[in-house]
Amino acid sequence: MKKAGRRSLKRHYVIFVAACLIAAFLSAEFQGSLSFSSAQSYEVGDNESGADGETVDRIIVTGSAVGLDWADVLRIMAEEDTEAGRELTEEIQADEIERAKSGDPMFGRTRGVFSGLVNQITSGSILVTAAAAISSITGSDGLGILILILLGAAGMLLFWFLIQNTFPVVIRRVFLEGMIYERVTPQRFVFLLRVRKWLKASWIMFVKYVYYLLWCFTGVGAVVKRYSYYLVPYIAAENPDMTARQAITLSRNMMKGHKWECFVFELSFIGWQILGYFTMGLFNIFYTNPYKISAFTRYYAELRALAIKNGIEGAELLYDMYLYERAESGTIALKYGDVIEAMENPPEEAPGMEALDGWRGFLARNFGILLFRRQQERQYEKRQAETVRLQALMDDARGEAYPVRLYPIPEEERRMLVQSLNYMRHYSVWCLIVIFIGLSFFGWLWEVGMHLVAYGEFVNRGALHGPWLPIYGSGAVLILTVLNRLRRYPALEFTATIVLCGFLEYMTSLIMEITSGGTKWWDYSGYFLNLHGRICAEGLLVFGVGGLAIVYVLAPVIDNLIDDIAEKKLRTVCLILLAVFFADAGYSQIHPNVGKGVTDIEEAAVLSPRPGSESNLDGAVTAYIQTESRYR
Repeated sequence: MKKAGRRSLKRHYVIFVAACLIAAFLSAEFQGSLSFSSAQSYEVGDNESGADGETVDRIIVTGSAVGLDWADVLRIMAEEDTEAGRELTEEIQADEIERAKSGDPMFGRTRGVFSGLVNQITSGSILVTAAAAISSITGSDGLGILILILLGAAGMLLFWFLIQNTFPVVIRRVFLEGMIYERVTPQRFVFLLRVRKWLKASWIMFVKYVYYLLWCFTGVGAVVKRYSYYLVPYIAAENPDMTARQAITLSRNMMKGHKWECFVFELSFIGWQILGYFTMGLFNIFYTNPYKISAFTRYYAELRALAIKNGIEGAELLYDMYLYERAESGTIALKYGDVIEAMENPPEEAPGMEALDGWRGFLARNFGILLFRRQQERQYEKRQAETVRLQALMDDARGEAYPVRLYPIPEEERRMLVQSLNYMRHYSVWCLIVIFIGLSFFGWLWEVGMHLVAYGEFVNRGALHGPWLPIYGSGAVLILTVLNRLRRYPALEFTATIVLCGFLEYMTSLIMEITSGGTKWWDYSGYFLNLHGRICAEGLLVFGVGGLAIVYVLAPVIDNLIDDIAEKKLRTVCLILLAVFFADAGYSQIHPNVGKGVTDIEEAAVLSPRPGSESNLDGAVTAYIQTESRYR
């Protein structure tokens, strides 16, 4: 069984390790594999008089606020009051900001949404705000803090019940499918959601936990019942539709006469766990944990076969036979006929595309660009859309992955908007021009609107004088063309979009600064995770999410809309818009758009504060002085 477990681990190493690592992070299992330590110390200092003459306690942080977090803030609020907690959060935030100023510039904590969010979460400021809000409603600080603690406890209990308590079932399903199949995709992590049995699996594990907890009070039951209930997560992973009593009783019956055997089997991994201890848990993360689960998955399969053979009561509920044997070709053909047909007649063989040779075929195949959209090419795209719908099922039909259509509990149909929009389509040159101009205009609206909200004034953003920011349109077109071959893989598409747009924004900023003699049209200095002030994590995340929206929704919608427009009219409009755009680009090369709110955003923030924002003036002045010094 251990040899078979090693073979499974070798075949599915990445996803098995990922499953155990996620479980460790969620504290669902393997908590000892990840150890974190933090030095925390604070004390309540001598009393001193407050502004109103009332005696108050002073919070003294020993050495530094580093190491303190929201838990300490909550403790201080419970021991003292909300104001004491607020003082501690302010000190933690101030300390983190000071450390960021003297540390790596890319980890800025002074500007941006990410910086503010990181500061509020790590300092516990959100807890103080929530407590103050509840106190204002209840009229009592103590009651407000009590309600906040109760809400936090309820949230933690809900998280434990739905996630930590249930995740062992999730990873057992992943390991079970990896026993005989070559492919196990990340989609199998949501298996319980697809069969609508997540809550039922959570309840099974919860009842098992309660039963075991009660047995622990007997002393001996803590050991005996640990092995009696050992198979419950495996049973729930195979059939989450049974009741908690059925799952627990079946585990007890299957483990009769095997508890000592299971104990010895666990003991055989002691050497690996000692090695993990001497490597600070790293070896456990990357080998021992997935190896042990993989081996015990084989152990469960052996006990399951034995239970069915001996006719143990409840064994008939273990009906997912295709976890342990591959389906016959006839059964697969009956359930996957449409998929097999698509495999035998792939879209690449559809009439029309083979007629595209030379550079036209090169553009179509590698970049998804068509100069002309003929009837044959429309048929090709229709076939591509159907392939996208069936792509995820092809591994099942080939027998390389678990056949989801053969599972006794029907899985939910894979309804995705992107499939109905056919995101694998090719785009004509005219459509790409419309997307370029349209997204450039949208980018201009976005930045003008953001500046209007932030500073209360209209500013024509960008280096050009017209209503467009070409970096947005260029990014959209590059995503659709350069990343054409990644559309079938959303995770890769997202990652590649961040890399591509990050490179585009960084180089655009660098080139514009060089060619304009040092003028900057944007500067992310002070933003969390920025690189030389040219790009930051906040902006790249927006590009990543926006890129997915463009590829899978927006671009197909635009293509559908302009598909009904006569090509002659479309071509005329595109040429006119391009002429105006290039004229503006040429003029702006000589006379770029600069000035207040365009190339000196910090100055605009100081000179034109919004009503009620005077309290932020000092920070804005400081940022402006620092920026001016850097420019000099």
